[in-house]
Amino acid sequence: MAVDYRPAPGTIPTAPGVYRFRDRDRRVIYVGKAKNLRNRLNSYFADETRLHERTRRMVNTARSVEWTVVATEVEALQLEWTWIKEYDPRFNVMFKDDKSYPWLAVTVGEEFPRAQVMRGARRKGVRYFGPFGSAWAIRQTLDLLTRVFPIRTCSDSEYKRCNRIGRPNLLADIGKCSAPCVGRISAEDYRELVNGFCAFMSGDHAPVRRRLLKEMQEASEALEFERAARLRDDLAALDKVLEQQVVVLAEDVDCDVMAVADDELQSAVQVFHVRGGRIRGQRGWVIDKPEPIDLPGIVESFCLQFYGEQNEVVPREVLVPALPADAPALAELLSERRGAKVDLRVPRRGDKRALAETVEKNAIENLQRHKLKRAGDLTARSKALEELADALDLPEAPLRIECYDVSQSQGEDVVASMVVFEDGLPRKSEYRRFVIKGERKDDLASLQETLRRRLSKLSEQPTGSPVEEGEEPAEAGEPRRGFHYPPQLLVVDGGQPQVAAAEAVFAELGIDTINLAGLAKRLEEIWLPGEDYPVILSRTSEALYLMQRVRDEAHRFAISLHRTRRRKSLITSALDGVPGLGASKRKALLKQFGSVKRIREAELSDLEAVPGIGPKLAEALQTHLRNPGDNGA
Repeated sequence: MAVDYRPAPGTIPTAPGVYRFRDRDRRVIYVGKAKNLRNRLNSYFADETRLHERTRRMVNTARSVEWTVVATEVEALQLEWTWIKEYDPRFNVMFKDDKSYPWLAVTVGEEFPRAQVMRGARRKGVRYFGPFGSAWAIRQTLDLLTRVFPIRTCSDSEYKRCNRIGRPNLLADIGKCSAPCVGRISAEDYRELVNGFCAFMSGDHAPVRRRLLKEMQEASEALEFERAARLRDDLAALDKVLEQQVVVLAEDVDCDVMAVADDELQSAVQVFHVRGGRIRGQRGWVIDKPEPIDLPGIVESFCLQFYGEQNEVVPREVLVPALPADAPALAELLSERRGAKVDLRVPRRGDKRALAETVEKNAIENLQRHKLKRAGDLTARSKALEELADALDLPEAPLRIECYDVSQSQGEDVVASMVVFEDGLPRKSEYRRFVIKGERKDDLASLQETLRRRLSKLSEQPTGSPVEEGEEPAEAGEPRRGFHYPPQLLVVDGGQPQVAAAEAVFAELGIDTINLAGLAKRLEEIWLPGEDYPVILSRTSEALYLMQRVRDEAHRFAISLHRTRRRKSLITSALDGVPGLGASKRKALLKQFGSVKRIREAELSDLEAVPGIGPKLAEALQTHLRNPGDNGA
């Protein structure tokens, strides 16, 4: 549909600024920024067939657009973040704290601050450290540190009760609280204790350790052995806290390391907080992507929102997987918030690069855990099947879904996969792989051959069914069921061309009881036979999530066989052309050396030690492998 709220030509300024799209109820649904407002906004109102589906949906949902001109890119970043916080627009990527992470919080805004475990939204006048893996870890840390910094950990009601009766609680008696409730310490001295505690938690460990060591030596020289022993135990407590934090970088390094793992609809973001060279905390998010956004865009949105929080500390370095387009402006904005220079960069080598790879592995695992948790939800699976039946106008929920994908390298080593999902879960015992032999074929012809081989066996019985080359065996203890069960929905990886090719096979075999659909990866759209327009599912749809899982599993299963066959064919081709070297001798060589590379590097005596390889054959083999100019090995 054409929008009727497009600004008149020439009315949009060419200056940098921030814009807002509003819906029919005047709610802000998207906030964006641009170096050139005219160019950016005109891109939304160009040919809508060129827009990403989710962008097109946002533009068609909106009923008006407005903008504000600013002087610099930094001002545009600041205003964009302000509006995102204010309006919470549903088409913007939003990073919201995972409330499962506990923090060690110090209520520095109070006269006598308290250290405690806190979760949830951040509060003013509170300084946060962490996050920690569990509340138990925080309590253990406090138990150790209050020996050295005896600040209060009691609740406000307990503090008032002790103040009223004029007697502190047990922690004061064992030296883990300075008892400000009964006036044993002045407000100034207590504030100094709190500042020392916060400095230690921020990574400034050396001054505290030096002070305790000096006091312990002085007490020992003065023959105050009990005090020296207590200071020794305090040092041991500090060292135990430090041992719980992994040392990854040099002591003077303060940085946050960010990594992203994503797919078309979701992204997992992980951040490791490194202070004083130690990992002090870890945080993770899984976010929806209502607007198409690339990796630099995710990085920019994260930095704006994460460091825009009032209590969030901006470190000296922010290490990211990719730099946004306006990285200098973003670095300048972060420097303003920190009050000192911030280095925003991508780590390329060394320990920081290695740590970034570790953070990325955590992001990948987090995304996988999120998907598995969602897939394991029976309610979500049932909802997905019902939504899919409604969206595709199926007579019933597709309890058995089969999906097909083809993998090849320029017409060589062509393979196809069939994966089966029953009740929304993968049925791996019924996965099959197909090797496409004969003359070179394109993807469509290979798909048609695969479907003929599968659909022609619908009438076969479970036992004694032939096994396709490369197919995965049944699970232990489970009888082979073959191809005799028809799916309620057959999915091909692709759009209109793939669906048309599959439809031709259906017509050829006279099949009219199986529903057919194709999932095109570019826009995650579902194509049905004979339709000119695809079915577009909501980005939050459980049905779309299920279709993605089915398609991705088919792709994974196909590519794994393709890589195996490709590797074998490369090995075979490298050893081809050696007179007298047959299949059994090639097998013996590979069993002995493990790879063509090791065969190439082997000495003649080592080659001759392989059964069946004589001196002449060993010499011919070595010449063949070490002379790539003649044989291409």
